Amino acid sequence: MNAIPLILYLSAGILYAVHFTTRNALAGRTGTAVLTLGVVAHAFVTGMQTQAAGHVPIAGVAQAISVFVGLLALAYLYMEMTTGERALGVFITPLLVALQLLRVVSSVVEKRVPILESPWFGVHVASLLFAYACLALAFVVGLTYVLLFKEIKAKHLGYFYARLPSLESLDLMNARTVALGWVCLTIGVIVGVIWTLQAKQGPNVDPRVQAITLADPKILGAVVSWAIYTFALYARKRGAGGKRAAYISVVGFAIVLFNFVPIGYFLTRSHNFGG
Repeated sequence: MNAIPLILYLSAGILYAVHFTTRNALAGRTGTAVLTLGVVAHAFVTGMQTQAAGHVPIAGVAQAISVFVGLLALAYLYMEMTTGERALGVFITPLLVALQLLRVVSSVVEKRVPILESPWFGVHVASLLFAYACLALAFVVGLTYVLLFKEIKAKHLGYFYARLPSLESLDLMNARTVALGWVCLTIGVIVGVIWTLQAKQGPNVDPRVQAITLADPKILGAVVSWAIYTFALYARKRGAGGKRAAYISVVGFAIVLFNFVPIGYFLTRSHNFGG
């Protein structure tokens, strides 16, 4: 069932690519419709898995990534609806396809261990996944800002200039998505600390909970990510928007993605609670 959203995301990506290259309005509208179907199908699949498992499937890394993909697609559709811009769809959908493919490869719904039944854990994960979705949008906006900026700086107003929103619009999108992502990231980190302190109480503490320290790569990566986006907000208040903010968004999300996928799969001792 996880392949259905993947196929729809891939189809939407092809339509967005046609829209971007040929500036065909019908292809763009169809891409939006197919992406919407993908989000609906993704929500249905997640709902079925939740009903079967008795909990939202976020215990394993692949499961959490899949929920993140759905949130990212939904957040992009909201941004598209509020701005009327479809040009970014061709940059968003490859990320959706690549990450959802991980869920298709690892399709087992892992059981939730008892320590994850705390409501604090649910808030922690939900906040972080929504933060990652916002920061992924900021990454795409920042990337397109850099591409357009370089084209304008070279005084060659052509391919990207004719297809992307203005630098001012992209910078505003970046500022809003980073700010919202930072708020959710901060909430997720604070709630995570509260949950960890509670989970470490008692005589028989799960070894994965004991491993939640700054020495763990996953925790260190989260702290570094939070520091980067805090700096981004501070720098913007000091007037460092535009190109600098775009580069920070690109670098920041690269660290977030590295922390989310390879570290989450292979290097952490604390953040894979599949039972």
